[in-house]
Amino acid sequence: MLNFDEARFLRIQSGAVSLAERIDTVVASALNAGAENLFFLGTGGVAYLMQPAYQLLQHRSTFPVFIDYPAELVLAGSVNLTNKSIVVMPSLSGTTKESVAMLAKLKEIGATVLTFVGHEETPLGKGGNHVFVNFAEDDTSCESFYLQSLFVALSIMKFRKEINNYTDIISELKRLPELLLEIKRSFEPKAEAFAARIAASDYHIFTGGGNVWPAALYYGTCILEEMQWIRTRPVHASDFFHGTLELVEKGVSVMLFKGEDSYRAIGDRVENFAPNYTDKLTVLDTKDFALPGISDEVRGMVSPVVLATVLERVSAHLEVMRNHPLVTRRYYKRVAY
Repeated sequence: MLNFDEARFLRIQSGAVSLAERIDTVVASALNAGAENLFFLGTGGVAYLMQPAYQLLQHRSTFPVFIDYPAELVLAGSVNLTNKSIVVMPSLSGTTKESVAMLAKLKEIGATVLTFVGHEETPLGKGGNHVFVNFAEDDTSCESFYLQSLFVALSIMKFRKEINNYTDIISELKRLPELLLEIKRSFEPKAEAFAARIAASDYHIFTGGGNVWPAALYYGTCILEEMQWIRTRPVHASDFFHGTLELVEKGVSVMLFKGEDSYRAIGDRVENFAPNYTDKLTVLDTKDFALPGISDEVRGMVSPVVLATVLERVSAHLEVMRNHPLVTRRYYKRVAY
């Protein structure tokens, strides 16, 4: 595979799934101590990666769960954020400015803070009540953060007896590192062509529904806009027909991500509409990838993980094709803002 270290990938994703038991212990302890709600507080792209876990709890648990912008929350606060709150704060670098400021506020409040970081010797790597360190870099962090946040959600549901197959689900999730590597291998022959479709247009509409919407938002915003300087319009598939459809015409690229949760029909609607008006519809569907031994229920949960692992292969080809390394920036961490 182009510019890819298989052993490194397996090491990082195996590190993520190895945290399941400790996450479960920490979450159970907080709940036993009287925790009343949960906040996912990420900044930037990593915040998008928390959304599938947030959605799972929002729709399948009665435990109150919130997701917010630290940059806003540190200014205005929330009546729901108290010393009875569990807060999950992810940051690959461990130094994200807005999250570091929020951490100081959380210490004043007395919330129980779980930080998920790639580097321990950092403000967030040292500042949480419970720190979970799994080294990763930009090309391997999505799967890791998706999985860690999913473990939090599943542990809450287990504690509250809202799922009765927690052990089976975790057992399946622990098989993912090897399975994801096989997916990368199987997709590699198609990755260059997929990248070429992206490189051929300077504007793309990215859409998806359910738990793959964050993958569409993340790839359009954090990869194509930030790392490739390609203009995108990410829009939730539920909103596609309330404005964005009027931008669809011949030559306009529409990138549709489809997953396997109960919201799949939302993506089907876009897929049925777009080919009538544009010749540039591209569909990336997790159903096309083999996950032997993974149940339909878990496949639905990990659709965004599968998309992340496939899209990394696209990005690897895209940066070469466009002679634009993914690490190249004009402003991000380059100038004061």
